[in-house]
Amino acid sequence: MPFNSDGISEIRPGVAAAVLEHTGGTTKVLLVRRSDNGLWGLPSGKVEIGETVEEAVIREVKEETGLKVKVIRLVGVYSNPETQFFSYPSGRKVHFITTFFECDIIGGVLKADQQETLEVKFFEVKKLPREILPMHPSWLEDLLSGRKEAFIR
Repeated sequence: MPFNSDGISEIRPGVAAAVLEHTGGTTKVLLVRRSDNGLWGLPSGKVEIGETVEEAVIREVKEETGLKVKVIRLVGVYSNPETQFFSYPSGRKVHFITTFFECDIIGGVLKADQQETLEVKFFEVKKLPREILPMHPSWLEDLLSGRKEAFIR
């Protein structure tokens, strides 16, 4: 059955970041608890007018987590409307095209901004919270797959 686009009023460029921590043989990923729906997810947001996707992901991570990061690599670009459709509590419906990057921490202090994010925390990639945005676990699988080429989905 084809995707039903009824009610989607806009398409937006988005970015998301995977910030990993490797300790004692365990890989952890930084997640944020979103204030708009209470779900956990990767730091993410929209690209603002006049900025590159790299600038956008660095800004979003800083705003949501307090951390300064640098981009390591492009993991993938996600545009499938079946997985890239987001419905806000206000009723606004958006189709995002998200560019997903792996990033390294270069500074800052980990803290939630209390506007967009209520909590920030590292989770073991094999023990993600149940209350997570549905597309983010598959993005993490792509990240950890070992594939060097970017995914286009």
